[in-house]
Amino acid sequence: MKRIEIMDTTLRDGEQTTGVSFNESEKLAMAQMLLDEIRVNRIEVASARVSEGEFMSVKKITEWAAAKNFLDRVEVLAFVDGTLSLDWTVEAGAKVINLLTKGSLKHCEGQLRKTPEEHFLDIENVIKEAEKRGISVNVYLEDWSNGMIHSPDYVFQMIDYLKNLNIKRIMLPDTLGILNPDQTFEFCSAVINRYPGVHFDFHAHNDYDLATANVMASVKAGVHGLHTTVNGLGERAGNVPLASVMGVLNDHLHIENTLAESKLSKVSKMVELFSGLRIPANKPLTGEFVFTQCCGVHADGDHKGDLYFNELLPERFGRMRRYALGKTSGKASIKKNLEELGITLSKEDIDKVTQRVIELGDKKETVTTEDLPYIISDVLKNHISEQNIRLVNYHLSIAKGMKPVASIRICIGEQVYSETSAGDGQYDAFMKALWKIYSGLKKSRPVLTDYKVTIPPGGKTDALVETTITWDYEGMEYTTRGLDADQTEAAIKATMKMLNIISNQELKKRPKAVNIE
Repeated sequence: MKRIEIMDTTLRDGEQTTGVSFNESEKLAMAQMLLDEIRVNRIEVASARVSEGEFMSVKKITEWAAAKNFLDRVEVLAFVDGTLSLDWTVEAGAKVINLLTKGSLKHCEGQLRKTPEEHFLDIENVIKEAEKRGISVNVYLEDWSNGMIHSPDYVFQMIDYLKNLNIKRIMLPDTLGILNPDQTFEFCSAVINRYPGVHFDFHAHNDYDLATANVMASVKAGVHGLHTTVNGLGERAGNVPLASVMGVLNDHLHIENTLAESKLSKVSKMVELFSGLRIPANKPLTGEFVFTQCCGVHADGDHKGDLYFNELLPERFGRMRRYALGKTSGKASIKKNLEELGITLSKEDIDKVTQRVIELGDKKETVTTEDLPYIISDVLKNHISEQNIRLVNYHLSIAKGMKPVASIRICIGEQVYSETSAGDGQYDAFMKALWKIYSGLKKSRPVLTDYKVTIPPGGKTDALVETTITWDYEGMEYTTRGLDADQTEAAIKATMKMLNIISNQELKKRPKAVNIE
């Protein structure tokens, strides 16, 4: 096969996803992107006679498409209902219908309560009326997969009848997503070999997570067109994702198509926004993590000659490769992220930063590139070599209607001290318990003059928190920073740094003992 045709049905079948409904402007924006930028061959935009809003959406799309000379690429799902769907389609400005017929004997007799011959005649009447009105017709064989399993004679009888009518395509849907790749290949081959002059599309649903595999099988069998949805939207488990079809056609089957890979990420994000359904982070090609290496061994291999690259280069799809930071990342991932930020560190400093990333990775799933400058600042700018004052442990508790309580144990020199206190907040309770210990030791203490909390861009709830605290001690100003996934713990770390800075300075001021023999 030289080229395969892609029909995207995000605006029709994709909108049948539970809880998803697109407004007029959203539908127009997606239609424009799918045809103009992604360059799919056709789009199915609505079902006839559904609602006034659906009618207005189609009207907007057809007006735009007519101006762009795309009108023959905009399709509407129509029903075998005499002239009702045709009237609706004409008024909406569309020129192509996808006529929904029954592709299994069970549906024909059970749902329509008609004989095959009666159903065929109804179909023929709609097609002839469409021809009079200048409307092109494609035909869906609804429940075709069950038809091939349980009533193949009916399916062939239907196609024998249709091939003599004025239709452009016959579309073979796995309506309930029941097929496996072996069945898909067998059934598609059967109809394609029997009717070599007919254009057949395959429409896959993903109920067994086999939609992409079934698409591969259908292409191998010789189908001429495929139906997709962006992000795999659709009823139940959805339809085959446009992204997966792109990857399979280009990298595994090497079938020519018109799709623009570089726009994939853009359309995927647009549909995510309009549908309200988040793309799973590990969704192939479009998920947040799919071009992110987490293991440090992989980052090291990439640094030594792209040892872990494959044909799915992120740049193809408008993405960038990233190296996640966490407890498994290692020095190679740190180096990759530093290169991205344009930061150069010594081997010793990289070791320190790597160790801090590992520690933080135990507390949160991922340390982002945006977190890295905060970590560097925390490790290098505020490193205290001598810790005369150490926090042994602490416990913070909070309950509705009661003040937070902190119990702490700190070690000053070689002595351990404990204290408990309540406060207006968890950090306030911690500080009051700390100052109780200082008061008991008659130690002077600094005064907090400024407290600032910062998180990296993006506002994620699991982002690292940098707490910057300014202190006044005997007329001198000190600023310390703490970094952690928890704001209170970050503030406590900044506080302990401050106490050690002051303690170390006081120790240096003390006169050294003179040994007189």
